[in-house]
Amino acid sequence: MADHYYSKRPEAAHERRSLETVLRGRTYRFASDSGVFSKQEIDYGSRVLIEAMQLPAQASVLDVGCGYGPIGLTAATLVPEGHVTMIDINERAVQLAKENAERNGIKNVTIKQSDLFAEVKHQHFDVILTNPPIRAGKETVHAIFELAYEHLNEGGALWVVIQKKQGAPSASAKIESLFGSVEEVTKDKGYRILKAEKSFGKKQ
Repeated sequence: MADHYYSKRPEAAHERRSLETVLRGRTYRFASDSGVFSKQEIDYGSRVLIEAMQLPAQASVLDVGCGYGPIGLTAATLVPEGHVTMIDINERAVQLAKENAERNGIKNVTIKQSDLFAEVKHQHFDVILTNPPIRAGKETVHAIFELAYEHLNEGGALWVVIQKKQGAPSASAKIESLFGSVEEVTKDKGYRILKAEKSFGKKQ
């Protein structure tokens, strides 16, 4: 099947739906569609990350692989004095994320179609969040971690959700090799939330 949620232009026939859910105590309404990740409901891993993530109110945040927007848009409501940039390779997901920002009255976001970090290559962030596209392969997932390190401000943090059976141990080892240490913040139903901070003065 060539048409994955990480395709640039999904060819799957449209099958729009509306989702309503509570995240971090707030009700959100999302539009979803075929050809995007977790189209029927917000996946459990994203929910675990959303509930665990800790964001300074003024943080500059990047959501990598934003899909139709649950992680990034929730983050934007948690950083009222900050700003969230949301990127995804999937054109359909990006359009949905923009629509969902409007639906929920969220203004402090910038949403871009981007192959990995191509459209934010000169930007740096205080926090990077990702539910990485496991089906895109280990090479892509590890590239996200490498680029995240490069794009974090000193003292900034990378937050990752990944299932144990889908490579959490190797992901943790890769992140530790980049950042020097990695913390498992929580685990829930096989999902691991990993956090790594970019230490001041540390060289890759």
